[in-house]
Amino acid sequence: MEDLLDLYAEPHDPLRPVVCLDELPKQLLAEVHEPLPARPGTPAREDYEYQRRGVKNVFLWCEPLAGNRHIDVTDRRTMRDWAHTVRDLVEVHYPDATVIRLVEDNLNTHRLASLYLAFSPSEARRIARKLELHYTPKHGSWLNMAEIELAVLHRQCLDRRIPDIETLRTETAAWEAERNAQCVTVDWHFTTDTARRKLKHLYPSYSS
Repeated sequence: MEDLLDLYAEPHDPLRPVVCLDELPKQLLAEVHEPLPARPGTPAREDYEYQRRGVKNVFLWCEPLAGNRHIDVTDRRTMRDWAHTVRDLVEVHYPDATVIRLVEDNLNTHRLASLYLAFSPSEARRIARKLELHYTPKHGSWLNMAEIELAVLHRQCLDRRIPDIETLRTETAAWEAERNAQCVTVDWHFTTDTARRKLKHLYPSYSS
């Protein structure tokens, strides 16, 4: 925990950006009956019946101090999907960075080994050398600031019926572009000192 909190306390460094990555599933739901649009004095209405069209995965990474984020929508959430998202992060979005300090949940897909599963050894190593992985502790995924962005994405964009992956990609891309244009940052206040005071029950006891 303190590793992440110390990392978040560092000043912004464009050559060594701190980037937070997380993902969520999105159930695709199609309308069976055409919704009734809103009219003066009457809200929009939709029928209770819908058609299930599977589940897709939404990867989101954000650089909290720079107000920048990006979304990848994939069919699944496998090691290869993570690897391709991270390769784009390194080679497309941060090609000039010396190292990307990547904060993630401690999942089996979030490993450098995933790069070697998806790419040739030389390409995997090239990507891996640009990454410094920092994991949230067990039961501590709330320390990943990408969760804040995912909560906003769900509330502003995904909390409705979306019928197919093309619409999902279009809608999330529009949300991403608007939020990046506003350069929304994260004002993080939970520090190491705060953790030692408020979460002291999580620290091992010691005797001097």
